[in-house]
Amino acid sequence: MSIKAYVYLTIAALCWGGNAVAGKLAIGHISPMMLTFWRWAFAFMLIVAISVPQLKKDWPLLKQNWLLLMVLGVIGYTSFNAFLYTAVLYTTAINVAIEQAGIPVLIFIANFLLYRTRVSLAQIVGFAVTLLGIALTASHGDLMSLAQLTLNFGDALMMLAVVAYTVYTLLLRWRPPIHWKSLMALPALGALLASVPLLGWEAAAGNAIWPDASGWAIALWTSIFASLVAQILYVMGVDGIGPNRAGLFINLVPVFGTLLSVLLVGEDLQLFHVIALVLALGGIAIAERGRPRQ
Repeated sequence: MSIKAYVYLTIAALCWGGNAVAGKLAIGHISPMMLTFWRWAFAFMLIVAISVPQLKKDWPLLKQNWLLLMVLGVIGYTSFNAFLYTAVLYTTAINVAIEQAGIPVLIFIANFLLYRTRVSLAQIVGFAVTLLGIALTASHGDLMSLAQLTLNFGDALMMLAVVAYTVYTLLLRWRPPIHWKSLMALPALGALLASVPLLGWEAAAGNAIWPDASGWAIALWTSIFASLVAQILYVMGVDGIGPNRAGLFINLVPVFGTLLSVLLVGEDLQLFHVIALVLALGGIAIAERGRPRQ
């Protein structure tokens, strides 16, 4: 057991929980694609500023793997956040936070189907419990609405974000053996470039909002904590305990996101939110305790 990996992943979950709240606080101060663009513009400048010597050292591997690294940024950074920041326009930050618990479920399913990763009955039960919590949140406490195929547009967008980050996590399997600074720099560039056409589309539709003082502060916060700090710690956590077990800790995002949503945004905590949180935490506990021994 790696205590350091657990600490890294917990802090990453806290930053990502705050990301959902930042997206909600950004409404009226900076538009979703504008936020996505400036977030990765700042993040790219910051990571390059501290990693030039390392980038030179890793250049041979970067040149060989540039396409994969850029795709990591497009899928895991730009796509995920563009969906998330748009989702909070139509649903609550609490819902967005809780629905991120779907990422470990999809990672689990994909790893089993693609790589026949060994799983235990307890993990299956744990993920099933988590999935029930996600369904309860997405349906706003009315599971029958899912049977009728009625889903809030924002919650549907968040499901696409969940798929995007699952693909990103799976692609990390093929990342080259480079320093974390290099591993952040090229994907951040890919994220920045991918956000440009999205910003152009938003501006053409007349929906772009240039950031005010609060918007700039939110963009800077997301670039440092939700981008650099969280991503670096997540990669280190994956290195320490593997993608299946690391993915479980994303279930802590609902806890932090819900608490921050209530404290900072003033959102109402409904009974179905509480039940969903209990299911998410129960799922992570069952799956982690019952994981196959190596």
